[in-house]
Amino acid sequence: MKKVLFLTAALAALVSCNKTLDLTPTDRVSAKTLWETTANAEYSVNHLYSYLWGYYSAPTAAGLTEALTDEFKYTSYNFNAMAYIPSYLAYFESTVTAQTVDVYLGMWGSLYTAIRETNEAISYLHTYGQMKEEDKTRLEAELRFLRGCFYFELIKRYKDVILYDEDLTAIVKDKAVSSESDGWDMVQADLDYAAANLPAAAAAHGRINKGMAFGMLSRAMLYAKRYDAVIAAANAVAELGYSLEPNYADACGKSLAAGNREAILQYTFDYATGLTHSFDFYYTPGGDFAIEDMKGGAYAVPTQEIVESYELATGGFPSWSAWHASTTKTPPYENLEPRFQATILYNGASWKGRTIEPFVGGTDGWTTWKTDKEPKGKTVTGYYLRKHVDENYDVTTSGSSHPFTLLRYGEVLLNKAEACYRTNDAAGANAAVREIRRRVGLPYADKSGDNLWKAIVQERKVELAFEGLRYWDLRRWEVAALPYPEGLSGYQQHGLKIEPEGSGFRYTYVSVDEKNRNFPERMYRFPMPKSELESNSLVNQYDEWK
Repeated sequence: MKKVLFLTAALAALVSCNKTLDLTPTDRVSAKTLWETTANAEYSVNHLYSYLWGYYSAPTAAGLTEALTDEFKYTSYNFNAMAYIPSYLAYFESTVTAQTVDVYLGMWGSLYTAIRETNEAISYLHTYGQMKEEDKTRLEAELRFLRGCFYFELIKRYKDVILYDEDLTAIVKDKAVSSESDGWDMVQADLDYAAANLPAAAAAHGRINKGMAFGMLSRAMLYAKRYDAVIAAANAVAELGYSLEPNYADACGKSLAAGNREAILQYTFDYATGLTHSFDFYYTPGGDFAIEDMKGGAYAVPTQEIVESYELATGGFPSWSAWHASTTKTPPYENLEPRFQATILYNGASWKGRTIEPFVGGTDGWTTWKTDKEPKGKTVTGYYLRKHVDENYDVTTSGSSHPFTLLRYGEVLLNKAEACYRTNDAAGANAAVREIRRRVGLPYADKSGDNLWKAIVQERKVELAFEGLRYWDLRRWEVAALPYPEGLSGYQQHGLKIEPEGSGFRYTYVSVDEKNRNFPERMYRFPMPKSELESNSLVNQYDEWK
Protein backbone atom coordinates (compact mmCIF):
# COMPACT_ATOMS: atom_id res chain seq x y z
CA MET A 1 0.00 0.00 0.00
CA LYS A 2 1.48 3.32 -0.99
CA LYS A 3 1.77 6.06 1.57
CA VAL A 4 0.12 8.98 -0.17
CA LEU A 5 0.23 12.56 1.05
CA PHE A 6 -3.13 14.29 0.98
CA LEU A 7 -2.98 17.65 -0.78
CA THR A 8 -5.97 19.99 -0.61
CA ALA A 9 -6.38 21.71 -3.98
CA ALA A 10 -7.56 25.32 -4.03
CA LEU A 11 -10.43 26.08 -6.41
CA ALA A 12 -10.12 29.11 -8.64
CA ALA A 13 -12.58 31.89 -7.85
CA LEU A 14 -14.81 32.81 -10.74
CA VAL A 15 -16.65 36.08 -11.21
CA SER A 16 -19.79 35.85 -13.34
CA CYS A 17 -20.42 38.10 -16.30
CA ASN A 18 -23.04 40.06 -14.33
CA LYS A 19 -20.29 41.03 -11.89
CA THR A 20 -21.94 39.28 -8.92
CA LEU A 21 -19.20 38.52 -6.41
CA ASP A 22 -18.50 34.78 -6.07
CA LEU A 23 -17.97 34.11 -2.34
CA THR A 24 -16.69 30.56 -2.83
CA PRO A 25 -13.59 30.25 -0.59
CA THR A 26 -10.37 29.74 -2.53
CA ASP A 27 -8.38 28.23 0.33
CA ARG A 28 -10.56 25.20 1.06
CA VAL A 29 -12.70 22.58 -0.63
CA SER A 30 -16.24 21.77 0.41
CA ALA A 31 -17.19 18.31 1.67
CA LYS A 32 -19.52 18.01 -1.33
CA THR A 33 -16.66 18.58 -3.76
CA LEU A 34 -14.35 16.21 -1.91
CA TRP A 35 -16.80 13.32 -1.77
CA GLU A 36 -18.76 13.69 -4.98
CA THR A 37 -16.41 11.82 -7.31
CA THR A 38 -14.34 8.67 -6.95
CA ALA A 39 -11.06 10.45 -7.69
CA ASN A 40 -11.59 13.17 -5.09
CA ALA A 41 -12.90 10.74 -2.49
CA GLU A 42 -9.82 8.56 -2.91
CA TYR A 43 -7.59 11.53 -2.12
CA SER A 44 -9.61 12.11 1.03
CA VAL A 45 -9.22 8.49 2.11
CA ASN A 46 -5.48 8.68 1.38
CA HIS A 47 -5.17 11.32 4.08
CA LEU A 48 -6.58 8.85 6.61
CA TYR A 49 -4.04 6.21 5.53
CA SER A 50 -1.36 8.37 7.13
CA TYR A 51 -2.89 7.85 10.58
CA LEU A 52 -2.35 4.12 10.29
CA TRP A 53 1.30 4.61 9.42
CA GLY A 54 1.72 6.96 12.35
CA TYR A 55 0.35 4.52 14.93
CA TYR A 56 2.61 1.69 13.80
CA SER A 57 5.79 3.66 13.08
CA ALA A 58 5.54 5.53 16.40
CA PRO A 59 3.36 3.38 18.68
CA THR A 60 4.16 5.50 21.76
CA ALA A 61 5.49 8.97 22.42
CA ALA A 62 8.37 7.35 24.33
CA GLY A 63 9.70 5.15 21.54
CA LEU A 64 9.25 1.60 20.27
CA THR A 65 7.42 -0.75 22.64
CA GLU A 66 10.21 -3.32 22.32
CA ALA A 67 12.10 -1.13 24.81
CA LEU A 68 9.41 -1.93 27.40
CA THR A 69 10.29 -5.62 27.07
CA ASP A 70 13.51 -7.64 27.20
CA GLU A 71 14.33 -6.97 23.53
CA PHE A 72 15.57 -3.40 23.17
CA LYS A 73 17.48 -0.73 25.10
CA TYR A 74 17.45 2.99 24.35
CA THR A 75 21.01 4.09 24.99
CA SER A 76 20.88 7.73 26.09
CA TYR A 77 20.58 8.61 29.78
CA ASN A 78 19.05 12.01 29.05
CA PHE A 79 15.48 12.25 30.34
CA ASN A 80 13.87 12.35 26.91
CA ALA A 81 11.70 10.20 24.69
CA MET A 82 13.76 7.63 22.75
CA ALA A 83 16.34 8.05 25.53
CA TYR A 84 15.85 7.43 29.27
CA ILE A 85 12.03 7.71 29.29
CA PRO A 86 11.45 4.13 27.99
CA SER A 87 13.64 2.75 30.80
CA TYR A 88 11.88 4.96 33.33
CA LEU A 89 8.51 3.57 32.21
CA ALA A 90 9.86 0.01 32.31
CA TYR A 91 11.09 0.44 35.89
CA PHE A 92 7.64 1.81 36.78
CA GLU A 93 8.31 3.26 40.19
CA SER A 94 5.84 5.31 42.23
CA THR A 95 6.64 8.47 40.28
CA VAL A 96 5.04 6.98 37.17
CA THR A 97 1.51 8.35 37.44
CA ALA A 98 -1.61 7.94 35.34
CA GLN A 99 -0.76 11.22 33.64
CA THR A 100 2.75 9.98 32.82
CA VAL A 101 1.35 6.83 31.22
CA ASP A 102 -1.16 8.87 29.24
CA VAL A 103 1.47 11.31 27.96
CA TYR A 104 4.01 8.71 26.87
CA LEU A 105 2.01 5.55 26.12
CA GLY A 106 -1.61 6.57 25.65
CA MET A 107 -3.13 7.56 22.31
CA TRP A 108 -6.67 8.41 23.37
CA GLY A 109 -6.81 11.86 21.81
CA SER A 110 -5.07 11.07 18.54
CA LEU A 111 -7.06 7.87 17.99
CA TYR A 112 -10.35 9.66 18.57
CA THR A 113 -9.24 12.34 16.12
CA ALA A 114 -8.67 9.64 13.50
CA ILE A 115 -11.99 7.98 14.36
CA ARG A 116 -13.88 11.28 14.14
CA GLU A 117 -12.39 12.08 10.73
CA THR A 118 -13.15 8.57 9.49
CA ASN A 119 -16.75 8.75 10.69
CA GLU A 120 -17.14 12.12 8.99
CA ALA A 121 -15.72 10.61 5.82
CA ILE A 122 -18.23 7.75 5.83
CA SER A 123 -21.08 10.20 6.47
CA TYR A 124 -19.96 12.52 3.67
CA LEU A 125 -19.54 9.58 1.30
CA HIS A 126 -23.16 8.57 1.95
CA THR A 127 -24.42 12.15 1.69
CA TYR A 128 -22.50 13.52 -1.29
CA GLY A 129 -21.09 10.53 -3.16
CA GLN A 130 -22.24 10.47 -6.82
CA MET A 131 -19.89 7.75 -7.99
CA LYS A 132 -20.83 4.25 -9.12
CA GLU A 133 -22.25 2.08 -6.37
CA GLU A 134 -19.36 -0.35 -6.58
CA ASP A 135 -16.90 2.51 -6.01
CA LYS A 136 -18.95 3.85 -3.12
CA THR A 137 -19.07 0.41 -1.51
CA ARG A 138 -15.32 -0.06 -1.97
CA LEU A 139 -14.55 3.34 -0.48
CA GLU A 140 -16.79 2.63 2.49
CA ALA A 141 -14.97 -0.67 2.94
CA GLU A 142 -11.63 1.16 3.00
CA LEU A 143 -12.95 3.60 5.57
CA ARG A 144 -14.44 0.87 7.73
CA PHE A 145 -11.14 -1.00 7.58
CA LEU A 146 -9.44 2.12 8.93
CA ARG A 147 -12.06 2.67 11.61
CA GLY A 148 -11.78 -0.97 12.65
CA CYS A 149 -8.00 -0.55 12.96
CA PHE A 150 -8.33 2.67 14.96
CA TYR A 151 -10.84 1.19 17.39
CA PHE A 152 -8.71 -1.95 17.69
CA GLU A 153 -5.75 0.19 18.76
CA LEU A 154 -7.98 2.04 21.21
CA ILE A 155 -9.58 -1.05 22.77
CA LYS A 156 -6.30 -2.95 23.13
CA ARG A 157 -5.03 -0.03 25.23
CA TYR A 158 -8.14 0.92 27.22
CA LYS A 159 -10.68 -1.97 26.92
CA ASP A 160 -13.93 -0.08 27.64
CA VAL A 161 -14.10 2.94 25.32
CA ILE A 162 -16.61 5.40 23.86
CA LEU A 163 -18.14 4.17 20.61
CA TYR A 164 -19.13 6.48 17.76
CA ASP A 165 -20.10 5.61 14.20
CA GLU A 166 -20.88 7.65 11.09
CA ASP A 167 -24.15 9.02 12.53
CA LEU A 168 -22.83 12.52 13.20
CA THR A 169 -26.09 13.60 14.83
CA ALA A 170 -25.32 11.21 17.71
CA ILE A 171 -22.18 13.10 18.72
CA VAL A 172 -22.72 14.58 22.17
CA LYS A 173 -20.52 16.28 24.74
CA ASP A 174 -21.14 13.68 27.44
CA LYS A 175 -21.17 9.99 26.58
CA ALA A 176 -20.44 6.88 28.64
CA VAL A 177 -18.03 4.13 27.68
CA SER A 178 -19.38 0.95 26.13
CA SER A 179 -18.40 -2.55 27.19
CA GLU A 180 -15.25 -4.13 25.79
CA SER A 181 -17.43 -6.77 24.12
CA ASP A 182 -19.45 -4.10 22.32
CA GLY A 183 -16.21 -2.52 21.18
CA TRP A 184 -14.97 -5.78 19.71
CA ASP A 185 -18.37 -6.25 18.01
CA MET A 186 -17.81 -2.95 16.21
CA VAL A 187 -14.24 -3.80 15.22
CA GLN A 188 -15.28 -7.20 13.91
CA ALA A 189 -18.24 -5.78 11.99
CA ASP A 190 -16.05 -3.13 10.33
CA LEU A 191 -13.31 -5.57 9.35
CA ASP A 192 -15.86 -8.15 8.18
CA TYR A 193 -17.46 -5.51 5.96
CA ALA A 194 -14.07 -4.53 4.61
CA ALA A 195 -13.09 -8.15 3.90
CA ALA A 196 -16.36 -8.79 2.08
CA ASN A 197 -16.27 -5.67 -0.09
CA LEU A 198 -12.63 -4.89 -0.85
CA PRO A 199 -10.87 -6.22 -3.94
CA ALA A 200 -7.94 -8.60 -3.79
CA ALA A 201 -4.46 -7.05 -3.87
CA ALA A 202 -4.00 -7.41 -7.63
CA ALA A 203 -7.13 -5.36 -8.33
CA ALA A 204 -6.61 -2.81 -5.54
CA HIS A 205 -3.77 -0.92 -7.29
CA GLY A 206 -1.92 -0.18 -4.06
CA ARG A 207 -4.99 0.71 -2.02
CA ILE A 208 -6.43 -1.15 0.98
CA ASN A 209 -7.39 -4.65 -0.07
CA LYS A 210 -9.15 -7.80 1.04
CA GLY A 211 -5.98 -9.49 2.33
CA MET A 212 -5.30 -6.57 4.67
CA ALA A 213 -8.82 -6.85 6.11
CA PHE A 214 -8.58 -10.59 6.72
CA GLY A 215 -5.04 -10.22 8.08
CA MET A 216 -6.10 -7.50 10.51
CA LEU A 217 -9.09 -9.61 11.56
CA SER A 218 -6.70 -12.41 12.48
CA ARG A 219 -4.76 -9.98 14.68
CA ALA A 220 -7.65 -8.09 16.29
CA MET A 221 -9.75 -11.14 17.10
CA LEU A 222 -6.87 -12.62 19.14
CA TYR A 223 -7.30 -9.69 21.52
CA ALA A 224 -11.06 -10.19 21.47
CA LYS A 225 -10.55 -13.90 22.22
CA ARG A 226 -12.78 -14.78 19.28
CA TYR A 227 -10.65 -17.64 18.13
CA ASP A 228 -12.96 -19.12 15.50
CA ALA A 229 -12.88 -15.74 13.75
CA VAL A 230 -9.06 -15.75 13.90
CA ILE A 231 -8.88 -19.17 12.26
CA ALA A 232 -11.41 -18.27 9.56
CA ALA A 233 -9.55 -15.04 8.75
CA ALA A 234 -6.17 -16.79 8.64
CA ASN A 235 -7.55 -19.43 6.27
CA ALA A 236 -8.96 -16.69 4.04
CA VAL A 237 -5.53 -15.01 3.88
CA ALA A 238 -3.98 -18.30 2.74
CA GLU A 239 -6.71 -18.79 0.13
CA LEU A 240 -5.85 -15.38 -1.31
CA GLY A 241 -2.37 -16.71 -2.14
CA TYR A 242 -0.19 -15.21 0.59
CA SER A 243 2.66 -17.44 1.73
CA LEU A 244 6.02 -17.33 3.47
CA GLU A 245 8.96 -15.89 1.59
CA PRO A 246 11.65 -18.60 1.23
CA ASN A 247 14.25 -16.27 2.78
CA TYR A 248 13.26 -14.98 6.23
CA ALA A 249 15.19 -11.74 5.68
CA ASP A 250 12.85 -10.93 2.78
CA ALA A 251 9.70 -11.28 4.89
CA CYS A 252 9.92 -7.67 6.09
CA GLY A 253 12.66 -6.16 3.93
CA LYS A 254 11.51 -7.07 0.43
CA SER A 255 9.09 -4.68 -1.24
CA LEU A 256 5.75 -5.62 -2.75
CA ALA A 257 7.00 -4.27 -6.06
CA ALA A 258 9.86 -6.78 -5.90
CA GLY A 259 7.35 -9.60 -5.46
CA ASN A 260 7.10 -10.02 -1.68
CA ARG A 261 4.38 -12.64 -1.34
CA GLU A 262 4.36 -12.54 2.46
CA ALA A 263 3.74 -8.83 3.04
CA ILE A 264 0.06 -8.07 3.57
CA LEU A 265 0.15 -4.46 4.75
CA GLN A 266 3.28 -2.61 3.68
CA TYR A 267 4.09 1.07 3.35
CA THR A 268 6.39 1.92 0.46
CA PHE A 269 8.45 5.08 0.12
CA ASP A 270 10.10 6.93 -2.71
CA TYR A 271 12.96 9.43 -2.83
CA ALA A 272 11.75 10.84 -6.11
CA THR A 273 8.47 12.06 -4.60
CA GLY A 274 9.97 12.99 -1.25
CA LEU A 275 8.19 10.22 0.64
CA THR A 276 10.79 8.98 3.11
CA HIS A 277 11.05 7.98 6.77
CA SER A 278 13.62 8.39 9.55
CA PHE A 279 13.81 4.84 10.97
CA ASP A 280 17.27 4.24 9.53
CA PHE A 281 18.65 7.43 11.05
CA TYR A 282 17.62 6.25 14.50
CA TYR A 283 18.66 2.60 14.31
CA THR A 284 21.51 2.27 11.79
CA PRO A 285 24.80 1.15 13.41
CA GLY A 286 26.74 4.13 14.70
CA GLY A 287 29.82 3.24 12.70
CA ASP A 288 28.04 4.13 9.47
CA PHE A 289 27.86 7.70 10.71
CA ALA A 290 31.35 7.70 12.24
CA ILE A 291 32.84 6.74 8.88
CA GLU A 292 31.29 9.91 7.44
CA ASP A 293 32.42 11.98 10.45
CA MET A 294 28.79 12.32 11.52
CA LYS A 295 26.84 11.52 14.68
CA GLY A 296 23.72 9.39 14.54
CA GLY A 297 22.27 5.92 14.70
CA ALA A 298 21.83 3.36 17.46
CA TYR A 299 19.30 5.25 19.54
CA ALA A 300 18.32 1.77 20.74
CA VAL A 301 20.07 -1.59 20.51
CA PRO A 302 19.12 -5.27 21.03
CA THR A 303 19.84 -6.90 24.38
CA GLN A 304 21.63 -10.06 25.43
CA GLU A 305 18.22 -11.41 26.50
CA ILE A 306 16.82 -11.36 22.96
CA VAL A 307 20.08 -12.79 21.58
CA GLU A 308 19.79 -15.76 23.93
CA SER A 309 16.23 -16.36 22.73
CA TYR A 310 17.49 -17.76 19.42
CA GLU A 311 18.25 -21.43 18.83
CA LEU A 312 21.17 -22.97 17.07
CA ALA A 313 20.70 -23.46 13.34
CA THR A 314 20.46 -27.19 14.00
CA GLY A 315 17.85 -26.74 16.74
CA GLY A 316 18.14 -26.46 20.51
CA PHE A 317 19.68 -23.68 22.56
CA PRO A 318 23.39 -23.16 23.23
CA SER A 319 24.60 -22.65 26.78
CA TRP A 320 25.44 -19.00 27.42
CA SER A 321 26.79 -19.58 30.94
CA ALA A 322 30.38 -18.80 29.93
CA TRP A 323 29.27 -15.33 28.76
CA HIS A 324 27.42 -14.55 31.98
CA ALA A 325 30.79 -13.72 33.51
CA SER A 326 33.92 -12.66 31.63
CA THR A 327 35.57 -14.78 28.95
CA THR A 328 37.67 -14.64 25.82
CA LYS A 329 35.61 -17.38 24.20
CA THR A 330 33.84 -16.28 21.04
CA PRO A 331 30.04 -16.32 21.42
CA PRO A 332 28.22 -18.80 19.18
CA TYR A 333 26.78 -16.12 16.90
CA GLU A 334 27.74 -17.85 13.66
CA ASN A 335 25.94 -21.02 14.74
CA LEU A 336 22.60 -19.40 15.50
CA GLU A 337 19.54 -19.82 13.30
CA PRO A 338 18.79 -17.63 10.25
CA ARG A 339 16.30 -15.39 12.06
CA PHE A 340 19.05 -14.22 14.39
CA GLN A 341 21.37 -13.49 11.47
CA ALA A 342 18.62 -11.44 9.78
CA THR A 343 17.64 -9.55 12.93
CA ILE A 344 20.73 -8.61 14.95
CA LEU A 345 24.19 -7.30 14.09
CA TYR A 346 26.97 -8.58 16.36
CA ASN A 347 30.73 -8.38 16.71
CA GLY A 348 32.21 -9.53 13.40
CA ALA A 349 28.95 -9.49 11.43
CA SER A 350 29.15 -8.39 7.80
CA TRP A 351 27.47 -5.07 7.05
CA LYS A 352 27.79 -2.71 4.05
CA GLY A 353 31.01 -4.35 2.94
CA ARG A 354 32.65 -3.93 6.34
CA THR A 355 32.74 -5.75 9.66
CA ILE A 356 30.65 -4.54 12.59
CA GLU A 357 32.95 -3.38 15.43
CA PRO A 358 30.84 -2.94 18.60
CA PHE A 359 33.86 -3.08 20.88
CA VAL A 360 35.77 -0.51 22.89
CA GLY A 361 37.67 1.59 20.35
CA GLY A 362 35.88 -0.01 17.39
CA THR A 363 34.40 1.83 14.44
CA ASP A 364 30.91 1.34 15.86
CA GLY A 365 32.12 1.49 19.45
CA TRP A 366 30.97 0.47 22.90
CA THR A 367 30.10 2.66 25.84
CA THR A 368 28.86 2.12 29.39
CA TRP A 369 25.14 2.62 30.03
CA LYS A 370 24.45 5.66 32.21
CA THR A 371 28.11 6.77 32.40
CA ASP A 372 28.03 8.24 28.91
CA LYS A 373 24.72 10.11 28.71
CA GLU A 374 25.04 10.60 24.94
CA PRO A 375 26.41 7.44 23.30
CA LYS A 376 25.97 8.98 19.82
CA GLY A 377 25.90 5.75 17.88
CA LYS A 378 27.90 3.55 20.23
CA THR A 379 26.24 0.43 21.61
CA VAL A 380 25.74 -0.30 25.32
CA THR A 381 24.97 -4.00 24.72
CA GLY A 382 27.43 -5.11 22.04
CA TYR A 383 24.69 -5.34 19.39
CA TYR A 384 22.90 -3.36 16.72
CA LEU A 385 19.56 -3.86 15.02
CA ARG A 386 19.56 -5.36 11.54
CA LYS A 387 15.87 -6.08 10.96
CA HIS A 388 14.04 -3.17 9.28
CA VAL A 389 17.36 -1.34 8.82
CA ASP A 390 18.35 -0.71 5.21
CA GLU A 391 21.85 -1.94 4.36
CA ASN A 392 21.78 0.38 1.33
CA TYR A 393 20.89 3.46 3.36
CA ASP A 394 23.19 6.41 2.73
CA VAL A 395 23.57 8.22 6.06
CA THR A 396 24.41 11.47 4.29
CA THR A 397 20.85 11.68 2.94
CA SER A 398 17.88 13.10 4.83
CA GLY A 399 15.59 10.07 4.78
CA SER A 400 15.15 6.43 3.88
CA SER A 401 12.95 4.82 1.23
CA HIS A 402 13.15 1.29 2.69
CA PRO A 403 9.70 -0.39 2.72
CA PHE A 404 8.06 -1.01 6.08
CA THR A 405 5.94 -4.13 6.54
CA LEU A 406 3.25 -3.77 9.22
CA LEU A 407 1.46 -7.09 8.74
CA ARG A 408 2.65 -10.29 7.10
CA TYR A 409 1.68 -13.90 6.59
CA GLY A 410 4.17 -15.18 9.17
CA GLU A 411 2.21 -13.37 11.88
CA VAL A 412 -1.10 -14.64 10.49
CA LEU A 413 0.18 -18.22 10.76
CA LEU A 414 1.14 -17.68 14.39
CA ASN A 415 -2.21 -16.02 15.07
CA LYS A 416 -3.82 -19.17 13.73
CA ALA A 417 -1.52 -21.38 15.82
CA GLU A 418 -2.59 -19.58 18.99
CA ALA A 419 -6.28 -19.69 18.07
CA CYS A 420 -6.05 -23.41 17.29
CA TYR A 421 -4.40 -24.01 20.65
CA ARG A 422 -7.16 -22.08 22.43
CA THR A 423 -9.82 -24.17 20.68
CA ASN A 424 -8.08 -27.48 21.49
CA ASP A 425 -6.96 -28.07 17.91
CA ALA A 426 -3.42 -29.22 18.65
CA ALA A 427 -2.98 -30.56 15.11
CA GLY A 428 -3.77 -27.16 13.59
CA ALA A 429 -1.47 -25.36 16.03
CA ASN A 430 1.41 -27.76 15.41
CA ALA A 431 0.99 -27.48 11.64
CA ALA A 432 1.28 -23.69 11.77
CA VAL A 433 4.33 -23.74 14.05
CA ARG A 434 5.99 -26.38 11.87
CA GLU A 435 5.47 -24.23 8.77
CA ILE A 436 7.12 -21.25 10.47
CA ARG A 437 10.13 -23.30 11.57
CA ARG A 438 10.46 -25.16 8.26
CA ARG A 439 11.25 -21.90 6.49
CA VAL A 440 14.42 -21.41 8.59
CA GLY A 441 15.39 -25.09 8.62
CA LEU A 442 14.59 -25.80 12.27
CA PRO A 443 13.34 -29.24 13.31
CA TYR A 444 9.98 -29.61 15.02
CA ALA A 445 8.17 -32.44 16.77
CA ASP A 446 4.46 -32.19 17.55
CA LYS A 447 3.66 -31.00 21.04
CA SER A 448 0.63 -30.78 23.31
CA GLY A 449 -0.56 -28.93 26.40
CA ASP A 450 1.88 -26.54 28.07
CA ASN A 451 4.73 -27.60 25.78
CA LEU A 452 2.71 -26.59 22.72
CA TRP A 453 1.86 -23.24 24.28
CA LYS A 454 5.53 -22.60 25.12
CA ALA A 455 6.45 -23.38 21.52
CA ILE A 456 3.90 -20.84 20.25
CA VAL A 457 5.16 -18.18 22.66
CA GLN A 458 8.76 -18.88 21.64
CA GLU A 459 8.00 -18.63 17.94
CA ARG A 460 6.09 -15.37 18.35
CA LYS A 461 9.04 -13.91 20.24
CA VAL A 462 11.73 -14.69 17.66
CA GLU A 463 9.73 -14.84 14.42
CA LEU A 464 8.08 -11.48 15.13
CA ALA A 465 10.94 -9.82 17.01
CA PHE A 466 11.02 -6.03 16.57
CA GLU A 467 7.68 -6.00 14.75
CA GLY A 468 5.88 -4.17 17.55
CA LEU A 469 3.96 -7.15 18.98
CA ARG A 470 5.72 -8.62 22.02
CA TYR A 471 4.74 -5.95 24.55
CA TRP A 472 1.10 -6.20 23.53
CA ASP A 473 1.24 -10.01 23.53
CA LEU A 474 2.43 -10.11 27.13
CA ARG A 475 -0.27 -7.62 28.14
CA ARG A 476 -3.14 -9.43 26.46
CA TRP A 477 -2.00 -12.78 27.88
CA GLU A 478 -1.92 -11.01 31.28
CA VAL A 479 1.46 -12.46 32.14
CA ALA A 480 3.44 -9.21 31.91
CA ALA A 481 3.11 -8.61 35.67
CA LEU A 482 4.67 -12.01 36.44
CA PRO A 483 8.39 -12.45 37.24
CA TYR A 484 10.77 -12.68 34.31
CA PRO A 485 11.18 -14.63 32.04
CA GLU A 486 7.46 -15.36 31.80
CA GLY A 487 6.60 -11.74 32.52
CA LEU A 488 8.31 -8.35 32.68
CA SER A 489 8.91 -7.91 36.41
CA GLY A 490 11.99 -8.38 38.59
CA TYR A 491 14.74 -8.44 35.97
CA GLN A 492 17.34 -6.27 34.28
CA GLN A 493 18.48 -6.10 30.69
CA HIS A 494 22.05 -7.08 29.83
CA GLY A 495 24.69 -6.80 27.17
CA LEU A 496 28.27 -7.85 26.53
CA LYS A 497 31.07 -5.36 26.99
CA ILE A 498 33.58 -6.24 24.27
CA GLU A 499 37.26 -5.32 24.66
CA PRO A 500 40.17 -6.23 22.37
CA GLU A 501 42.52 -8.68 24.06
CA GLY A 502 45.44 -10.34 22.29
CA SER A 503 44.29 -11.55 18.89
CA GLY A 504 40.69 -11.74 20.05
CA PHE A 505 38.25 -10.14 22.46
CA ARG A 506 37.12 -10.28 26.04
CA TYR A 507 33.36 -10.46 26.56
CA THR A 508 32.03 -9.30 29.92
CA TYR A 509 28.40 -9.64 30.98
CA VAL A 510 27.01 -6.26 32.09
CA SER A 511 23.65 -4.89 33.16
CA VAL A 512 22.25 -1.99 31.17
CA ASP A 513 19.73 -1.12 33.88
CA GLU A 514 20.40 0.46 37.26
CA LYS A 515 17.32 -1.13 38.83
CA ASN A 516 14.87 -3.95 38.26
CA ARG A 517 12.09 -3.57 35.74
CA ASN A 518 8.50 -3.82 36.87
CA PHE A 519 5.10 -4.20 35.22
CA PRO A 520 2.17 -3.48 37.59
CA GLU A 521 -1.12 -5.26 36.96
CA ARG A 522 -2.96 -1.98 36.42
CA MET A 523 -0.98 -1.53 33.21
CA TYR A 524 -3.14 -4.20 31.59
CA ARG A 525 -5.37 -1.17 30.95
CA PHE A 526 -4.04 2.33 30.28
CA PRO A 527 -5.63 5.16 32.30
CA MET A 528 -8.30 7.39 30.82
CA PRO A 529 -6.73 10.80 30.18
CA LYS A 530 -7.44 13.77 32.39
CA SER A 531 -8.79 15.76 29.46
CA GLU A 532 -11.63 13.25 28.90
CA LEU A 533 -12.44 13.07 32.59
CA GLU A 534 -12.71 16.84 32.77
CA SER A 535 -14.79 17.30 29.61
CA ASN A 536 -17.14 14.29 29.78
CA SER A 537 -19.40 14.03 32.85
CA LEU A 538 -20.49 10.46 32.03
CA VAL A 539 -17.06 8.82 32.34
CA ASN A 540 -15.00 7.91 35.38
CA GLN A 541 -11.40 6.83 35.75
CA TYR A 542 -10.95 3.09 35.32
CA ASP A 543 -10.94 1.25 38.64
CA GLU A 544 -7.27 0.25 38.30
CA TRP A 545 -6.22 3.91 38.28
CA LYS A 546 -8.47 5.38 40.99
